[in-house]
Amino acid sequence: MSAEPDGPEDRLRRFATIWSRAVFPVTSTSSTRPEFEARLLPLARRLSEALRARSFDADAGKEAGAALVAEHCTDPEALSRTLDCVDAYLVLYCGEDGDREDLRARSARLQHAMAAGFAQALRERTLAEQEAIAQAALEAQGVVAQALHATEARFRAVFEGAAIGIGIADLEGNVLQVNGALRRMFGLSEQGLRSRNVKDWVHPDDAPQTWRLYEELVSGEREHYHLEKAFHRPDGTVLWTNLTVSLLRDADGEPQYQLALMEDTTERRLLNLRLRYEATHDALTGLPNRTFFFERLEKALGAGEGQRFGLCYLDLDGFKTVNDSLGHAAGDRLLVEVADRLQACATAPGEMVARLGGDEFVALTTGPDTQRTVDELAARIMNALLAPISVDGRELTVRGSIGIVEGPAGERSAAEVLRSADITMYRAKSAGGNRFELADPEADARAITRHGLTTALPTALDRGEFFIEYQPLVHLGDGSVRGAEALVRWLHPQHGVLSPDRFIPLAEHTGLIVPLGRWVLEQSVRQAREWRDRHGGESLGPLRINVNLSPCQLTHPGLVQDTVEILERTGVAPDALCLEVTESALIGADDDLLKPLRRLAEMGVDIALDDFGTGYSNLANLRRLPVSVLKLDRSFTQSMQRFPADPVDLKIVEGIVSLAHSLDLAVTVEGVETGAQAEQLRILGCDTAQGWYYARPGPPDRLHELALVDATG
Repeated sequence: MSAEPDGPEDRLRRFATIWSRAVFPVTSTSSTRPEFEARLLPLARRLSEALRARSFDADAGKEAGAALVAEHCTDPEALSRTLDCVDAYLVLYCGEDGDREDLRARSARLQHAMAAGFAQALRERTLAEQEAIAQAALEAQGVVAQALHATEARFRAVFEGAAIGIGIADLEGNVLQVNGALRRMFGLSEQGLRSRNVKDWVHPDDAPQTWRLYEELVSGEREHYHLEKAFHRPDGTVLWTNLTVSLLRDADGEPQYQLALMEDTTERRLLNLRLRYEATHDALTGLPNRTFFFERLEKALGAGEGQRFGLCYLDLDGFKTVNDSLGHAAGDRLLVEVADRLQACATAPGEMVARLGGDEFVALTTGPDTQRTVDELAARIMNALLAPISVDGRELTVRGSIGIVEGPAGERSAAEVLRSADITMYRAKSAGGNRFELADPEADARAITRHGLTTALPTALDRGEFFIEYQPLVHLGDGSVRGAEALVRWLHPQHGVLSPDRFIPLAEHTGLIVPLGRWVLEQSVRQAREWRDRHGGESLGPLRINVNLSPCQLTHPGLVQDTVEILERTGVAPDALCLEVTESALIGADDDLLKPLRRLAEMGVDIALDDFGTGYSNLANLRRLPVSVLKLDRSFTQSMQRFPADPVDLKIVEGIVSLAHSLDLAVTVEGVETGAQAEQLRILGCDTAQGWYYARPGPPDRLHELALVDATG
């Protein structure tokens, strides 16, 4: 197999190749497929640039759609295949450095623009052809008039042999003659047409100027006019035509007849309508799609003063389980049924429902009183989902989470409204689902900040924005510094110094915690080596470094190998390293999870059970865990701030210390803030402690200074 494209240009050419292979079989061109692909490459580049541009430019899509018509891709299947290719491959090959959700939204809008450009170009091409026909008809008008005066035989040959419909009527509108093409277009006999009057052919879709132009023509004020007009056929169907009506004068120049030339455009019009529908509606459910919804939302947000909007953003709870267990076909049938129910919920004027993609739907309501109607709409949607849905003989219970955004028109953009609704929906989902929540600007701001931090994380490590502070570990017996805990910080360019609780959960969610944790481990071990070298061997005793491990790191297969390599590379003994693991991460841990920790413990690395006392693990499990240190949670020290201390808390700590020592485990306490706390913990038998009483986390040099003071004091 050939390798995947490497650079952006390679990926762009790959996209153009796929596009050409899909469209070439339905293209009326004399070019070879490679030649056709070369013509598509500039269009692909234009789409790629529009996809990644700072501000969206719909003209790129319109130009690409129009260019397809110029390349003779006028078959509807050519557009359909093009839109499929853009939908499936444009983001994949041309959107390597952007937010996937935003790129998918842009791709959908580009597809809509391409369809619009294709339809417009096809229409312009058709109009140009029609104009040529009309011009030829006008040029032939004199010939026809002369034929009427000169020879009936010659006129009949021109009249009956024409491929377009021709009819002649007097100035009162009585039809005098029609040719075969016109009879076939209307599905009437000559007598049936001649019994009609032109003024009887009024249609509800007539343009406002239609009959004004007619009156000007029969009165002699106008020589001809051209427009699009619909007619009723006897079978109830509608005939759409491009109609050119000209005034015929007699030899003296007096108005005598009106000549109508008609081209049947019914199929072309239906094609344009179908293209428009496909570009703005979801193929599975028939609901308006993301593009159509954005158009309606932007229109609602641009309404006049006093108008408001309400938006419900719905995501089905647990839909992935349906797809995974029953298959995507069953999931599609479920979505169709949900779409039908939602459609029935939004039938009032100013309401609409659309599918954004996957299992995400939106419902929009507009008007002056959306503060009330949007809540009612959300309640109707929740009620509509209560009844089970039957799929393949199974009764499936469907639930959903809804985010609601409501407000006055004109204050926010469509993208801002949808982002707020999306954030609010996920807040409802995080609260347990099967509920709806109202948008909260403060919650939105926090979510946007989290998103910004998440997207900045991957490059922050490469840019060197992380640094480590160290908090000393002090022996409660003699007050000496025995080591330090490494605490990573993020120096963010905009937000300043961020503590671990701001970004570690995000790093765990994105998987960056593994390379970040490896970096912290290596930097901390190198610092331990530097401390040892600066202390001049063992004169002050070894300083141990404590490094936190996240649950993701515990399950990473490279944990043991990375640790061994770092220790060997830095020349640090294993017993100078202590890896801290939270108690909650080891609740119910099986042998596979404990195996890496056991291997590290066998090497001499200390394993500390962090935040001990906050979980629900069985104390008897301590004997099977490869830990050598219990690190009591700060909640125990906080309870000792009161005087006198709660005797129950003291008994609990005393019991834990006694149990730990009986199992040959050392006990460390964190969160020590006063001398009284430190003394009480010493009396209870705790081994080491850390907290602001001793020192806040700081640069590594300060720990060295503290260690020297302890050694010489």
